[in-house]
Amino acid sequence: MPRVKPNRFTRWLGRSVLRMGGWRVAGPIPDIPKMVVIAAPHSSNWDGIWGFAAKLALGLEVRVLGKHQLFFWPLGPILRRLGGIPIDRSAPRGMVEQAASMIRSAERIWFVIAPEGTRKRVEKWKSGFLKIARAAEVPVLPAYFHYPERIIGLGPVFHTGDDLDADMARIRNWYRPWIGKNRGTV
Repeated sequence: MPRVKPNRFTRWLGRSVLRMGGWRVAGPIPDIPKMVVIAAPHSSNWDGIWGFAAKLALGLEVRVLGKHQLFFWPLGPILRRLGGIPIDRSAPRGMVEQAASMIRSAERIWFVIAPEGTRKRVEKWKSGFLKIARAAEVPVLPAYFHYPERIIGLGPVFHTGDDLDADMARIRNWYRPWIGKNRGTV
């Protein structure tokens, strides 16, 4: 799996932030060099704080898509250092192929994306994460924020099939029990 160069301070910082917030990480961390990680439900800006704290605590190297408005000074350089990639959501054309190409060309990369595409409740998830995984020929790892018990969880690795709608239905069904800060996923 993609790991950052060992740094005791950042690991301590991530663990301390999680501990102070009462959060814990659950589920096995798969030893797979490349994959698309989806994080849901994404219903609060706090998701990013807890997610980056978990990334630091676990020493994982991940790339995270975020709206370009978050990458202002002084937050922008920090987010980039943590693996953030700004995306202009008003011009998403070519994003699937760009992301798939980045994954294919990397030796090790976990590419994180929120399938809802926003913090607001949506009836239909964006299918870009499945298209990216399929184009890059990598599996999908579902991760969740479960606020009632303050768990950041990792689910079973999911391999995409030929039917995009069936894959989406299976993944959305798996997310049913998890509740974000402001809502669930379905």
